[in-house]
Amino acid sequence: MIYLDYQATTPVASEVAEAMAPWIADKFANPHAPSRWGREAAAAIEVGRDQVQRAIGLPGGRVAFTGNATEALNWALKGTMERSSRKRIVTVATEHAAVLDTCDWLESKGFDVTRLPVGPDGLVSLHDVSNALNEDVAIVAVMLVNNEVGVIQPVGEIAKLAHDVGALMLCDAVQGLGRVDMPEGPDLVALSAHKIHGPKGIGALWMREGAEPEPLIHGGGQEMGLRSGTLSPALCVGFGAAAKLTSERRDADHAHIEQLRSAAITELGPDWTINGSVDRRYHGNLNIRREGLDAARLISDLRDMAFSLGSACASGSGRPSHVLRALGLSDREARSSIRLGFGRYTTEDELVSAVRRIVAAASEQQGLAA
Repeated sequence: MIYLDYQATTPVASEVAEAMAPWIADKFANPHAPSRWGREAAAAIEVGRDQVQRAIGLPGGRVAFTGNATEALNWALKGTMERSSRKRIVTVATEHAAVLDTCDWLESKGFDVTRLPVGPDGLVSLHDVSNALNEDVAIVAVMLVNNEVGVIQPVGEIAKLAHDVGALMLCDAVQGLGRVDMPEGPDLVALSAHKIHGPKGIGALWMREGAEPEPLIHGGGQEMGLRSGTLSPALCVGFGAAAKLTSERRDADHAHIEQLRSAAITELGPDWTINGSVDRRYHGNLNIRREGLDAARLISDLRDMAFSLGSACASGSGRPSHVLRALGLSDREARSSIRLGFGRYTTEDELVSAVRRIVAAASEQQGLAA
């Protein structure tokens, strides 16, 4: 199989699996227990926490481990609204479902939500952000790198605008960690291990001091008194190892991505259009469309390759991508779009071979339809 779905998940790095192995087998102690083995497990978690903190690169703050980034985003939004006297949330129409669905839920509880549009390039207007802000806004939630089209939002500038009215800034940096610069300014940052060659089942919420949300999960308060539940040393160690590796390999990964993207663009030729900004995007995400293409059929015809129609969370719904619709694409254009995601362990030969087959299958479709 040729794997081109890096936005859905990434292969676990061998270094990560090796780091996790002892904590899955022999070192099974509860990290919250007072025994020597428990303290050893707790110390390993703190090493992982520090590695994630270093990879984020923002000054101060602290990292709380969560079950996944969806939990982190729910916690940030619900917990912030619970502790704030303000009643409004501002977000963007192209956010992940973990943000948009949480905002829908909060709206049903009486909070006000403003969902800002994006242009055809997928970028939100800073003018629109500024106009939406006032002293009733508690939090502004904007993704750093869009999971479907790879567009990079001006998070640093948005954070400044939010702070000007006393609001907090939440950044979903799941697709951005280790891939693009983390801008200064966010007060809350949501992360996920399995998007950076780490294990599934663990995420994190970075919190600037004073911006900590009210707890979402209650119980023993094991995670700094802010989140309850027994932590998995294996998962925390794995997240830390993945974060450390991402920091160490960032330049090499970037150069590899640029080489892969150039090769893919050359092979695609002129019949394909890139969805979203061509310039302000992460180059390991290639969301493209071809006139008249049945993208779902294309995936079915190429079953020994892994690529997608958009987000893994929404691909099975049968509905056109809300992100592509927000860019102004018609249902037909959205259904003619595919997302190719590649990264550290993708070889150029694999990608070139895959793109050639995609082009050939798309051309065959058009030939049959003619």
